[in-house]
Amino acid sequence: MEVPNKLRQTIPQKIRVAHVAGQLAVGGMEKLLVEFARHADRSRFELSFISLGDRGRVAEEIEALGWQVETMGEPRGFRPSMIFRLAGLFRRWQVAVVHTHNGRPLMYGGPAARLAGLPGALHTRHGQQHGAGRRELARFRLATRLVDRVVCVSADSMLLAAASGVAAEKLRTVANGIDLSRFGYTGPQPHGPAVMIGRLSPEKDPYNLIRAAALVIEEEPGFRLQVAGDGACRAPLAALARELGIADFVEFLGEIRDVPALLARASMFVLPSLTEGISLTLLEAMARGLPVVATSVGGTPEVVEDGASGLLVAAQSPAELAQAMLRVYRHPQRARLMGLAAHHRVTAHFDVRRMVAEYEELYQECLSRPRIGALAA
Repeated sequence: MEVPNKLRQTIPQKIRVAHVAGQLAVGGMEKLLVEFARHADRSRFELSFISLGDRGRVAEEIEALGWQVETMGEPRGFRPSMIFRLAGLFRRWQVAVVHTHNGRPLMYGGPAARLAGLPGALHTRHGQQHGAGRRELARFRLATRLVDRVVCVSADSMLLAAASGVAAEKLRTVANGIDLSRFGYTGPQPHGPAVMIGRLSPEKDPYNLIRAAALVIEEEPGFRLQVAGDGACRAPLAALARELGIADFVEFLGEIRDVPALLARASMFVLPSLTEGISLTLLEAMARGLPVVATSVGGTPEVVEDGASGLLVAAQSPAELAQAMLRVYRHPQRARLMGLAAHHRVTAHFDVRRMVAEYEELYQECLSRPRIGALAA
């Protein structure tokens, strides 16, 4: 039976949100896209996901949750034609809000949203733009004029965004979150390996960790390290481990699917980064009840309470990192107490359902913002 026009007007329409990412391979930001797909309020929102590059494993996970995924197959390098392709896609899908993730999607998605005359656009700055030059920061600042809100994942990230010239009225902070139901407390295993999980790229500084591990092994030959993840640094890291004589003590696991199981076997979690927003694997390890040894960079000090839920050290200091790992390794009772504190902190402050709900409120906020014309800033 056909719904009468007056009644049809009273039925609330779902808000169509299009998430735009650079690619859908495994990574922290990409894992968050799966959480958006899993925990969206389906009574209010309809989601679509766009990868500027190719498909990856994350695309399959999102589709399995019932959402549409489109891959654009765009190679690296800026191509203005992508703006027009995205604008056409947004119109066809009747998108209300575009949500871009990281710099390259912003450069395309912001202009495309305005070209298509969409009601709302929001950008999340997941990373810290480590190593970005003046030209890149200037492009970022200009692109943020085309979105309604710029969301930062930590207070530190928000300060950096403000310093780069993003308008203060556009800035918001929404801390990352994880699915606590998948990362229940197990606590540290005193004889388990130390674990790092992440992309093996220069900004994560895994070389610092390998050098620190060599110092630890000199004093504690029973110490073991497992490194999960892949990237450009993997082969050089293995070569460094051989050069330092610790190849038999360090295991490179590559990409892994069962992160909770790996964390359940560990004695501690180590994050040796040069820069961080808020690391999802850090939150996952803390939820599992692992003590953390991490560099005091980016948003990490907003998560880890130094001396309570973990130990924070200076970046690029293998000696400091090694001493902190030795303190955890040699004092299992203290490690257990730090792990408990870590678990309680993540449970209280970093639930993914809270994160998704805050973003959904921002979508509504974007739609209620007055604007003049399709290309209004």
